[in-house]
Amino acid sequence: MTTEPIRVLVVDDTSLYRKLLSDVLQQIDGTEVVGTASNGTIALAKVTQCHPDLLTLDVEMPAMNGLETLRRLRDVAPQVGVIMVSAHTTQGAKITMEALDLGALDFITKPEGKDPAQNMADLRRQLHPLLSTFRTRKQVKSLLRSPNGSLSRRPTAEAEVGSTLPLPVEPVTPRLTAPPTGGRIEIVAIGVSTGGPQALAQLIPKLPGHLGVPIVVVQHMPPMFTAALAESLDRKSALTVVEGQHEQILEPNTVYIAPGGKHMKIVRRGAQQYPCLLVTNDPPENHCKPSVDYLFRSVAQGYGNRALGVIMTGMGADGTLGLRLMKRQGATVFAQDEASCVVYGMPMEAIKAGVVDTVVPLEQLALAVCQRVSRR
Repeated sequence: MTTEPIRVLVVDDTSLYRKLLSDVLQQIDGTEVVGTASNGTIALAKVTQCHPDLLTLDVEMPAMNGLETLRRLRDVAPQVGVIMVSAHTTQGAKITMEALDLGALDFITKPEGKDPAQNMADLRRQLHPLLSTFRTRKQVKSLLRSPNGSLSRRPTAEAEVGSTLPLPVEPVTPRLTAPPTGGRIEIVAIGVSTGGPQALAQLIPKLPGHLGVPIVVVQHMPPMFTAALAESLDRKSALTVVEGQHEQILEPNTVYIAPGGKHMKIVRRGAQQYPCLLVTNDPPENHCKPSVDYLFRSVAQGYGNRALGVIMTGMGADGTLGLRLMKRQGATVFAQDEASCVVYGMPMEAIKAGVVDTVVPLEQLALAVCQRVSRR
């Protein structure tokens, strides 16, 4: 496989962040910063001069913002990958979601602290898994193009313009690791992290508007970004998609996304024991807030064998302990397969723990969910 470094062009309108990002990228093995640009116009010109593999692209810039730069880049150099760099603002979050729809690989957020060393550590933590995934895809593409490569199938057009899939895969029949258990499903609980916005955009819009049960989701995201994600998914979906609110009663055919920077769990209220959401400010779990484990524990307690847990692309092990509790209560558990994950951390840890019934490619996950929900 190729050992050539990933060539990165850093695009940001502030010199501080251009330097900060450049310094962090240079410290990551196998990465080379080939240039910087202070706006989209300069960036597009430098793409033809520097031939980067990847851009880090500021969302909010004067004259030509990140979204317009991305659109034009797709015409000029569609093979170049893009990681969006967003500020913690409502407008920044909205533009970031639109950029992901246009094919950006993923996004990172600008650190807000005053400690330069901590800011660099924060950026490195966010960038490292994305660069590792991009490097793997670059190596696979090199093999696919090589006449002597062990893989003969060429990437699809989608993969060429920056699909989040690390490998092009053929349709695969879902693989049972254990017989599905449980009773009639009354709720679907999803945990997802790195690569999640694109994965959810492939799952949620494929589900029918008459699914008949609520869906609760933890996507690791900062404040404001989860509201933008819910709005984006709602526009594409037959289901209603909202950011979860404190003491909101769960309704069927609605997707509730845990708000960034808060935890979300399910409790039952009143004489009728209606299920509703509690949004809390409890401490982070697994360094995450919201945490998948936090939500899944409440699903295990409130629904037992009437729950379907779904663990999807993401780094780390958040969700595994919660799934273990769900499984003890007889719940059904699906995991996204390795080939369709951007980062195969969370599903892999759940599979290693022995709490997954079925491993499903992303493209077949909606069908698998519908089949299990409809089973009486």
